[in-house]
Amino acid sequence: MKEDFLHHVWKFSKFNTKSLETTDGASLSIVQVGQHNLNAGPDFFNGQVRINDQLWAGNIEIHIKSSDWYAHSHQQDKAYDNVVLHVVWEHDVAVFTKDGNTLPTFVLRGRVMKKTLEAYHQLFTSKKQWINCESSFVEVDYFTINNWIERLFIERLASKNELLLSLLKDSKNDWEALLFVLLCKNFGLKVNGASFLSIGQSLDFSVARKCATSAISLEALLYGQAGFLQEDNDDSYFLDLKKEYDFLMAKFQLDNAPVITPKYFRLRPPNFPTIRLSQLAMLYVKQKEFFASVISATTLVEYYDIFDVAASVYWDTHYNFGVTSTKRKKKLTKDFIHLLLINTVLPLKYCYAKYQGKDISEALFEIAAAIPAEDNSIIKKFNSIKKVAQTSLDSQGLLQLKNEYCDKKRCFHCAIGNALIGN
Repeated sequence: MKEDFLHHVWKFSKFNTKSLETTDGASLSIVQVGQHNLNAGPDFFNGQVRINDQLWAGNIEIHIKSSDWYAHSHQQDKAYDNVVLHVVWEHDVAVFTKDGNTLPTFVLRGRVMKKTLEAYHQLFTSKKQWINCESSFVEVDYFTINNWIERLFIERLASKNELLLSLLKDSKNDWEALLFVLLCKNFGLKVNGASFLSIGQSLDFSVARKCATSAISLEALLYGQAGFLQEDNDDSYFLDLKKEYDFLMAKFQLDNAPVITPKYFRLRPPNFPTIRLSQLAMLYVKQKEFFASVISATTLVEYYDIFDVAASVYWDTHYNFGVTSTKRKKKLTKDFIHLLLINTVLPLKYCYAKYQGKDISEALFEIAAAIPAEDNSIIKKFNSIKKVAQTSLDSQGLLQLKNEYCDKKRCFHCAIGNALIGN
């Protein structure tokens, strides 16, 4: 038995409410179950109960066993002085208030609706399932799922807000600089995300901004900070970049700040750090008021135009310095742009709006709904159970569901779990 389940039973009155009594035989009627408290303190605030015709207003505390009151040291916590009813599954010991009176206790065992208990056992006793509701997820209607996914999508954006505000502080409250470090991180994808972030944070954004007037200057800056120009190579373009970086180091008094070395291992050539850093450089050469463009754009077509760039001409025939390859323009693909929108643009737009005290949820829904769903193992598994992910709004919401609810067994805080148990 889980305490969260008892919270659910109490909150939605999923028990027989006729002829209620406390453990000492007093008549009991429930006027208000109270407001569910998800933080520290009693489980329900501002409840109202009538005991032997006396109306009591205060807090409600819920436990598996009444002895949990002492196990959790509530008798020493002033936050529990105003508890007017103790709701338990099993009564194993009397609990006393500070003035020596018995704390009124109500036992739920034997009163919970059979259907609710069966749904609970189906959720939490099934073994070897990917998620608790794997066998019954298909039964939940799309209206419930879609509404919950929208809430989870915003919740996922909100969960990233603290990191973005921390990076904003490190960037001296310069939103353009924040966008730069976020793009650095996400151009590196999963393998080189931390490495590219360290490259972006190794220099002042004002230097990158000044170098963005010239493609070779910004490429030299990024490759130099990444440590790529410390090698010996007689390739002419490499030597040009090295010469430019030496000039920039002297001009801007750059130091060799420690960075995480980019990796090539298990990367497809289009994702090589050489290519991604050049594409990032070309993006900033193209966009002069980048942050303003990203914030003001509202459609996928606008974002395709903003991110319509390719690596510099040298990389048309190279993936590594000095090694020629079949000629191919290294443009940002739509799939890669989608990842940038999901992981950089949408969180940034949410953070900026919240910083200004605005709610742009509907606008974010529209953009996310225009982007196809991500293709990963979690989304594939959800879709194999029930076709629920078609857009990135869906896939982002489902990732939040799996990571923050399913994996943590928070079924009673989940709209899908509540729908299956019945509220």
